[in-house]
Amino acid sequence: MSNTGYGISEPISTGGPSELDVVRNRELEKFLADAGLYESHEEAIKREEVLGRLDQIVKTWVKNVCRAKGFNDDLVHEANAKIFTFGSYRLGVHGPGADIDTLCVGPRHAMREDFFGELHRMLEEMPEIQELHPVPDARVPVMKFKLNGVSIDLLYANVALWVIPEDLDVSQESILQNVDDQTVRSLNGCRVTDQVLHLVPNIQSFRTALRCMRLWAKRRGVYSNVTGFLGGINWALLVARICQLYPNAAPSMLVSRFFRVYSLWRWPNPVLLCPINEGSLGLAYWDPRRNFKDRQHLMPIITPAYPCMNSSYNVSTSTLRVMMEEFLRGNEICEAIEANKASWGSLFEPFPFFEAYKNYLRIDIATESDDDMRQWKGWVESRIRLLTLKIERDTVGVLQCHPHPGEFSDKSKPFHHSYFMGLRKKEGASYQQGEQFDIRSTVEDFKRDVYAYSFWKSSMWINVCHVRRKDLPDFVFPGGVRPAQPAKSESRSGSRSLGSAKTTSPDAASSRKRKHDEVVAGLSPKGSDASSPGEIRELKHFEADTGDTSSTLPVAASGAAVTELTVMQSAKLTVGQQSEPHGVEDLGYDLELTNGAKHFDGANGLQTEPPTPEQFVGAATSEEKDRIGGSSNNVLQSEGLEELEPIEPAPSSSIASAAFEVPQKPLIRFNFTSLRKTTEST
Repeated sequence: MSNTGYGISEPISTGGPSELDVVRNRELEKFLADAGLYESHEEAIKREEVLGRLDQIVKTWVKNVCRAKGFNDDLVHEANAKIFTFGSYRLGVHGPGADIDTLCVGPRHAMREDFFGELHRMLEEMPEIQELHPVPDARVPVMKFKLNGVSIDLLYANVALWVIPEDLDVSQESILQNVDDQTVRSLNGCRVTDQVLHLVPNIQSFRTALRCMRLWAKRRGVYSNVTGFLGGINWALLVARICQLYPNAAPSMLVSRFFRVYSLWRWPNPVLLCPINEGSLGLAYWDPRRNFKDRQHLMPIITPAYPCMNSSYNVSTSTLRVMMEEFLRGNEICEAIEANKASWGSLFEPFPFFEAYKNYLRIDIATESDDDMRQWKGWVESRIRLLTLKIERDTVGVLQCHPHPGEFSDKSKPFHHSYFMGLRKKEGASYQQGEQFDIRSTVEDFKRDVYAYSFWKSSMWINVCHVRRKDLPDFVFPGGVRPAQPAKSESRSGSRSLGSAKTTSPDAASSRKRKHDEVVAGLSPKGSDASSPGEIRELKHFEADTGDTSSTLPVAASGAAVTELTVMQSAKLTVGQQSEPHGVEDLGYDLELTNGAKHFDGANGLQTEPPTPEQFVGAATSEEKDRIGGSSNNVLQSEGLEELEPIEPAPSSSIASAAFEVPQKPLIRFNFTSLRKTTEST
């Protein structure tokens, strides 16, 4: 196997697995199999049959379109469409029950209107089609349905060809000539997937490592593009880069190196699988030298196919911090596994989200029907990351949010879902004693954005409230049973110690320093020209920022050096309650809700009644709707397909208060007080 030619730099190591690595790899693969990540042979055959049937359907559809448009018999006979797959199925990392991302490529005269018209009509009449749901106005238009029980997401691209050959190669740049932006975006999924498979040195090792990282990300709550973490394509690109840097490594080694490399990565330096191709068609591509928005991206992970884009623009300061903490944790556990002091199971332990914070924001939504809930849910989920950005903006980054990537439902309340965000103060942030942060207007701004949905109905409702950990509803816990109070749980309230304040031995420190130097020294691009966006240095110049990275790992302080944030219960909220300092292992802060806060399932509600259309939808100007993301019609595209352009929060202003008469709502404030000063005054 050749060890050169992959990526923008030489490999860090070309070494293969040792006998111990082979044993660990066997254990990892057994763990993945026991976790149910592999589909059965029967299910694999069924998927192939479904794709064959789908290919027959679109071929029939194209011929019907040609006849309806009056083309001669010869052209009707030659008319063709072709099905391509992309995403997890094309990468070979899908699991049981996963949907299949598919792309139909048709000729220039079979328009997108025909796809959502004639093809939709054909599918409606077929008994093997269930749950048909077209989303024609999404940024990436999609037709969602089940074919013989297999979930399908079907995109459409009509290219500038009169006849689609069976051997069509969509990876060629010429396929993008003379097509609209929606077709470019629809083709992008297949083109990126094919390039990833082409750029990794060992596809089987890549697949096993990617399965592992996908499972890990889901267990640790960081698998969700729409909420500001990373989605499937992001994880695939990150794993592919590690495969390039360690071309002969076994999957277990790739997992360990994944955490080693990305725990040292200094974002926003981009992850690149190949030099950026500027192309010859004039399409916009990721280039922070020319594009101001590209310079604002926090965690650039660049797609390898032209036009190259940042696939992770959704990442915020808060979610990046959560992921970096997880990379550090993963690196420590992998080091323990290599030292035979831990097992793979410890790496995949689910993150105890509802034990990690003292304070949460709860977002409740409700409708009166399944169809309304499907649309309302998709729209709200696409806006939740804006709430994170708005809170970061309005608290100058001091307050950080950790959104849970999934929704929760109380079975006693149909058409009702709840979302949660953990809240914490940014580690190391400076603040004055008694400083307060009012996010009432932030929450109202977020709700205005949500209620500006073009298809809003009076039955579509949203409520945002603060809830303390002790007041969390039972339905968020497995089986609806609240666990006994843990003796000591994993926490992200403030600075979390991955090393449990342990003393680092000289040998361990030397080993960590050696591994850091190995990673940094190995990531110098080959033949690089710093002026080229495709050859930006990855970690080599991080030394100027970090020095010895081993010193940057978070270690808990001890004794009087620890600054503690105490509960400062406001007398305006509850009379007679005393301040209670929290333990050092759970650095945190509490929220103050004042001005007559209403209670909602043990939480202090910010709003209990939905607004009228006149207050929100009717009063929203076209400019404001553009500000929150343009047309609201693309609500459902985020369910299975990742957006290609960011939606940015508007600068905070008082203009909205003039346009919207909002009744007085409870005030959320944050009161930070030093434990040292509190204890000294008693």
